[in-house]
Amino acid sequence: MSDDSHEHQSFETRAIHAGNTADPLTGAVVPPIYQVSTYKQDGVGGLRGGYEYSRSANPTRTALEENLAALEGGRRGLAFASGLAAEDCLLRTLLAPGDHVVIPNDAYGGTFRLFAKVVSRWGVEWSVADTSDPASVRAALTPKTKVIWVETPSNPLLGITDIAVVADIARTAGAKLVVDNTFASPYLQQPLALGADVVVHSLTKYMGGHSDVVGGALVTADAALGAELAYHQNAMGAVAGPFDSWVVLRGIKTLAVRMDRHFENATKIADMLTRHPKVHKVLYPGLPEHPGHEVAAKQMRNFGGMISFQVTGGEEEAVALCARTKIFTLAESLGGVESLIEHPGRMTHASVAGSALEVPADLVRLSVGIENADDLLADLTQALGE
Repeated sequence: MSDDSHEHQSFETRAIHAGNTADPLTGAVVPPIYQVSTYKQDGVGGLRGGYEYSRSANPTRTALEENLAALEGGRRGLAFASGLAAEDCLLRTLLAPGDHVVIPNDAYGGTFRLFAKVVSRWGVEWSVADTSDPASVRAALTPKTKVIWVETPSNPLLGITDIAVVADIARTAGAKLVVDNTFASPYLQQPLALGADVVVHSLTKYMGGHSDVVGGALVTADAALGAELAYHQNAMGAVAGPFDSWVVLRGIKTLAVRMDRHFENATKIADMLTRHPKVHKVLYPGLPEHPGHEVAAKQMRNFGGMISFQVTGGEEEAVALCARTKIFTLAESLGGVESLIEHPGRMTHASVAGSALEVPADLVRLSVGIENADDLLADLTQALGE
């Protein structure tokens, strides 16, 4: 549950203090890692603090879940072993055979795979919409639609969806709006305040922030839905372990300052790429020419650290470029302090090939880190060549 004592504090203060209560035994200012599976009971059913078995609850995970709820302005936060584990729990909680979901035409490849190859096998139908276009979302609805799924900014094309507008569409249709907030983080964007029902995170990315942990999260402002999700979390069991929970909590403490630096560096890089002769399109919501710029400016604190761009030399040049950088590391994932580069079509989004979500073959995606901006600019310049 969210701790109301942090409700009126600034984001930076909540990130450091929400859920991070000093240890009552020793006064340790960092919550301990409760590396334990079971708990001594004071007589049958006599639980201390409600803890009986660490799949059901663990004090370190509780600290993280309270922190997540506070940062997203929710009533309940839940931490999972991965982002996809969180998504799986959410879908199996909200959906039944015969139900329908609207998914975005630009989304993480693993999310698409979960819908297309796993959830569809037990009778859930889905259709694709351009969620940046309200008319497209409305056209994709059916009488059986129970969930509208949104990523904003989206992965990897950096599309922007007006959360408040789609939330109204979802309410009118009697559906739940789910927003994957991974690219923005709660520092940049608060989907629940804009009308979303559930927020999804890959904690692996900006929340952990150091490429050293895998995790996922769900946050909701609806206490009853939160309790239902918690029931399924326990019943299904893909929970975040205590050490992983502790690592994410540590990362979150610097989320605000990291996100500011990611944005500062990304802005400089996007500007350089727009002027480079070997780049024919830059996808970054901070650019005034981006079609979602005004909406992003309205619902985000800043425009984040993710950039995608298309090169004039086509697919082979995009692949070759990824191999020529020296500071940008060729790797999947994103959101860490170090800068990463990848070719979505052959890496993170290979699973959407041949579908409505297929990405351009000449696309390169950057996760801009917090290194010195001049070093990053020099690295990309030499990799692009003249």
